Amino acid sequence: MPDKATTVKEYLATLSPDERASVEAVRKTILDNLDKEYSEGIQYGMIGYCVPHSVYPAGYHCDPRQPLPFAGIAARKGYVSLYLNCVYGNEGEREKFVEDWKKTGKKLDMGKSCIRFKKLDDIPLEVVGRAVKRLPAKKYIADYEAALAAMGKPRGPAKADKPAAKKAATKVVKKTAKKAAKKG
Repeated sequence: MPDKATTVKEYLATLSPDERASVEAVRKTILDNLDKEYSEGIQYGMIGYCVPHSVYPAGYHCDPRQPLPFAGIAARKGYVSLYLNCVYGNEGEREKFVEDWKKTGKKLDMGKSCIRFKKLDDIPLEVVGRAVKRLPAKKYIADYEAALAAMGKPRGPAKADKPAAKKAATKVVKKTAKKAAKKG
């Protein structure tokens, strides 16, 4: 079962050949465009891409023990899901993503952050790649914190295991606050 896998290799080994081909193609697209500060692993029972605690000690506000999720790929019964948190919390990124997708002529089956597709031909990988590339970790963290602040849930860095990680997170928080002050 994919949700029992503890490594990406184990996850891929549980998939049918067609599912594996689709997941591996999307995975390659993400990895080819992913900022080096993100990490890949298994998160929430799927292949996940996140901002590790070493970069963002505060973690995910819903569960600070978890690193901040960025994207995920999961094989589901009858389809594959691509979760793009990077377009969920940022209306401008979402609009750009949807606009780019529509230009391809392919049907978009999308929830808030979940894109569902049945065949690899149904997904324009170049659109996914551009969306991932547009949000390096520092920008994603700033967008994430701005979204939390807009909801009245300001986040600062949690107690860091490493002083350098805490310093980096503090710098991002201050930079985000400055930008928010200029805008508003």
